[in-house]
Amino acid sequence: MFSKKRFLIGLAGLVVGVWGGFSSQALAQGEHEISLVLPSDNDAIFEEGGGPQFYMHTYRQERPGEQPAWTAGKYGFVRNVRRTSVGMTYSRFHEGIDIRPMRRTRTGNPIDEVRTVADGVVVYVNQSSGHSNYGKYIVIEHQWGESPYYSLYAHLSRVSVAVGDWVDQGNAIGVMGYTGRGVNRSRAHLHLEVNLMLNESFNDWYDDYLKDAAPNYHGLFNGINLTGLDIAQLYLKLQETPDLTIPEFLQETETPFFEVMIPAESTMPNMLWRYPWLCPDLEDWRPDYGAPLEMGNSWKITFAASGFPLKFEPLDEVLDEPKLNVLQRSSIPYQYLTNGLVRGKGDDFSLTTSGIRRIDLILRPTPNYREME
Repeated sequence: MFSKKRFLIGLAGLVVGVWGGFSSQALAQGEHEISLVLPSDNDAIFEEGGGPQFYMHTYRQERPGEQPAWTAGKYGFVRNVRRTSVGMTYSRFHEGIDIRPMRRTRTGNPIDEVRTVADGVVVYVNQSSGHSNYGKYIVIEHQWGESPYYSLYAHLSRVSVAVGDWVDQGNAIGVMGYTGRGVNRSRAHLHLEVNLMLNESFNDWYDDYLKDAAPNYHGLFNGINLTGLDIAQLYLKLQETPDLTIPEFLQETETPFFEVMIPAESTMPNMLWRYPWLCPDLEDWRPDYGAPLEMGNSWKITFAASGFPLKFEPLDEVLDEPKLNVLQRSSIPYQYLTNGLVRGKGDDFSLTTSGIRRIDLILRPTPNYREME
């Protein structure tokens, strides 16, 4: 029997090929057991009909045909309702989950202890509430299957760890709160994410595009540089399949929505050094073995609707500029369906400025990594 709040994932050291097959050789390199617990005492996610008790609602007026306000605390396209010719859709993507407090003081302040979901090291702490929509937040790095993943805990009222601290699973790291823009006392909650990192050249990318709008106080652990898994579904799927791997989980829960072909740089995308299983051609490669494959002339990257990169493929095709293909054609404007990354509808589509910048972030060269041979 498995506890509601503890599940084990058997994750291979290098599991490769999302939608491209899994390598038995990679699986044989050794399994790494990953353990996840919930970050607070609220475990209503596992109860039938427990969503309203688990997720924090938003202040939106509910109209006929719309989802209840508490669903805005879920992962995915759950906010900013849009009425279209084919019905309602939600255009704003929520990259984590918002967990309701279980206990409050007489004045309404939450006092729930926040705990780390897995063993790891604290890599970032933001103590300044005004420097982020996340308010006070913590990022913890977990080494799972030789790849780093990052849990993020936001809107805290108090932080009790520092950068460099090792934390065991279930250790207290702070107290739930309502710091950050857009959250008040009655909507106090914990925002939880589990992420992959896009690029270690993020600071240079930020300086090119965004530094005049606002300083980057958070370095590599700015939320723009972290792309989140559906952590709630991961908890639930592990009840059914305790040895589920991250690539298998993505295959089950994410639908490829669009793909971009883009000219290749002389170096391998930085993301693949951390997550080689995203590229089937890295099947027999480990990062410490050096250059893994002969570089193609371009890359094809397949994305989920959220902009989460699902698969990288080297191509022989020579390109002068990016080429976009939408795999899930729709008469609903694509900017509503892709988190603002793609515009148009039907057979007429193109990358938005945000989409072009995201591609640049993912493929921007990182000088500290070895050039391909």
